[in-house]
Amino acid sequence: MNPLRTVARNALRSRAWKSTSRWIRGTERWNRLEDEYDGSYVKAEVVVYFGDRSSKFYQLEQWIPVLEELHKTHRVVLVMRKGSALLRTLETTNLPVVFKRKFDPLHTFYHANDFTLALYVNNGMTNFQSLAFAPMVHVHVNHGESDKLSMVSNQAKSYDKVFVAGDAAIERHRRALIDFDESALVKVGRPQLDIERPVELEPSNARTIMYAPTWEGENESNNYTSVDLFGPQIVEAALQIPNARVIYKPHPRVETSNDPAMTEANARILELLEAANDSISDESMQHQVLMQGDILAMFDAVDLLVTDISSVGLDFLYLHPEKPLVLTDRRNDIISLNAEAPISRATPIIDRTTADGLDLMFQAILSEDSAAEARLDLRRHYFGEGGKGTSTILFTEAVSKLIAARTVDLEHFHSDDSINAESEDESTSE
Repeated sequence: MNPLRTVARNALRSRAWKSTSRWIRGTERWNRLEDEYDGSYVKAEVVVYFGDRSSKFYQLEQWIPVLEELHKTHRVVLVMRKGSALLRTLETTNLPVVFKRKFDPLHTFYHANDFTLALYVNNGMTNFQSLAFAPMVHVHVNHGESDKLSMVSNQAKSYDKVFVAGDAAIERHRRALIDFDESALVKVGRPQLDIERPVELEPSNARTIMYAPTWEGENESNNYTSVDLFGPQIVEAALQIPNARVIYKPHPRVETSNDPAMTEANARILELLEAANDSISDESMQHQVLMQGDILAMFDAVDLLVTDISSVGLDFLYLHPEKPLVLTDRRNDIISLNAEAPISRATPIIDRTTADGLDLMFQAILSEDSAAEARLDLRRHYFGEGGKGTSTILFTEAVSKLIAARTVDLEHFHSDDSINAESEDESTSE
């Protein structure tokens, strides 16, 4: 026998054994966690279902403070299906958490309790395994408010109710969906933005310009990023503004992008900011790169936001309608942009026709903001009336109303079952 072939075969066997051993150890770990978080201790009205891995945990994370507040009125339990997401959840909140990896244990858990309502923060594929449980009223809440195409899915028809921010979201569903019952839509504003957050960006004597682009999406129709087309130009222009501090806060997935154009543009932006900082001795005036962190906790210190079509611009509008913002349009189609993203009607737009004069654009909007009143009107269009705090009230009231209605429905349902059973018993005895 060839000795080299024997060595190679033994090496392959060794690697396979190690891989299998890791899999067994991983399975044992998840089994232990499933036993520990089996839900036997849970008494709750509201299930918050999350079936994805930790890579998408940001979709749930922004809801955690709202759910903790809701827990004071209606007891909440978080139902996780993936181990990595479970571990992130345990690090993030003290809300009751349950771990159910498989379909049968999930439904056994549901049947053993008196849950009334389920919330879903995304359109994950396994949501349908939870939707199969009829007694609960199933509510989709999504994980943001944005004019992106991905904000509306035909899967909305699967839920009993869909919580949306305001009239703009209703129009979005009307444009995108055929044969959809609009009565399923419930306006609740944006309760995630009502939560007080610790400051993550210190104020400065300099005017603060934040560039907060989104990532490239999972396909071209959902690609709204400006990083590859205009990113370095935006940063170069912002650096030319006198007495200005530039904050680069991209979507977390920009940093891990596999797209060569995105990677190159992101690297160039980092180089520009690093080079600019070499000549700045005052730490409070230094430009910053913030790849991680809560962007909502940074807005108080921002004087001008430059962003793409995403939830970031609308979150800024909700929290600070008095502050100017600039939007980008990679498709160079202002008519479509105005139709699909109403916020664009009250902001300067960066596209191929304006990209060469950005320093003048930024200087003008910082010197004279003429769109403040229009932004206030758009804030009402997107989020309804009322200031910060109103959305949390609307959200809690909507949940309470649905729980009360479903409780009555279940009582009638079980009452009818009892009557039918008695009737069958009487007919049998005859």
